[in-house]
Amino acid sequence: MEPSPRLPFSVWMQAARPKTLPAAAAPVLIALALAWRDEVFNLPAAIACLLISLLMQIGANFANDLFDHQRGADTPERLGPTRVTASGLISPSTMLRGVIFIFGLAALLGLYLIYLRGWPVLALGLAILLAALAYTGGPFPYGYYALGDVFVFLAFGIAAVCGSYYAQSGLLTPVVWWAAVPPGLLIINILVVNNTRDIPTDRKSKKNTLAVLLGRRAMQIEYLLCLLGAYLVPLGLWLAGLTSWGGLLTWLSIPQALALYREFSRNEGRALNHTLGGTARLALVHALLFALGLLGWF
Repeated sequence: MEPSPRLPFSVWMQAARPKTLPAAAAPVLIALALAWRDEVFNLPAAIACLLISLLMQIGANFANDLFDHQRGADTPERLGPTRVTASGLISPSTMLRGVIFIFGLAALLGLYLIYLRGWPVLALGLAILLAALAYTGGPFPYGYYALGDVFVFLAFGIAAVCGSYYAQSGLLTPVVWWAAVPPGLLIINILVVNNTRDIPTDRKSKKNTLAVLLGRRAMQIEYLLCLLGAYLVPLGLWLAGLTSWGGLLTWLSIPQALALYREFSRNEGRALNHTLGGTARLALVHALLFALGLLGWF
């Protein structure tokens, strides 16, 4: 079925999954704050990094929508928000064109960063693109083999923060590597909630996520451990003398984190959609507070 001519933009927005976009912005904000602190901030590069991160997230969402449909993972029993390809709102061929268009825009912006910093940016960009497509597509969709959590940490933590800082400065420091850990961990938790909600349907479709393999209790432990790591790293950076105490501003969001953990521990099924949105917001709030603290104004 072709997309409805009456509401094309709203359908594409649904496919873009706006609630996941804070996950794309959060790590870049941390990198930009570090670049400002270190006096290597580059405004055009900063804007390009933020836009590329958002476009890559949207493109990955489009690709996931398409490939999950093709593999039969999105059924009428799905508990999450409606997937537009499986529901017939957007045809597979149209969605494929959408994937190409969004990744093409990201690649065009990436040319500027490649011009600034050369082959390392090209290599990183190709790796991120491959990871976005291979999550549920290709001969080895790693999201179906319990590797999603690892790749989310690498993409939204290490690659996003280190790559965005490198685009500003052309170098990396120990603080940058460590600062990449909290957003990576908090964004893993978005996937933890998503996969926990989908355990029944993923098991039926043979999508062997970590949640399917280890079960609900293990996901609660993973969620909690990721929260602990996200709040302990800023403390460790301060105690090591690598940042000011301002990084501890992240601790202002601990009540929000604890409330989300309780909600995640108690809720099941569609109720976890609310928890998923809250977990994405926590990643953004934590990143904003961390970025503010890293600026060195405190």
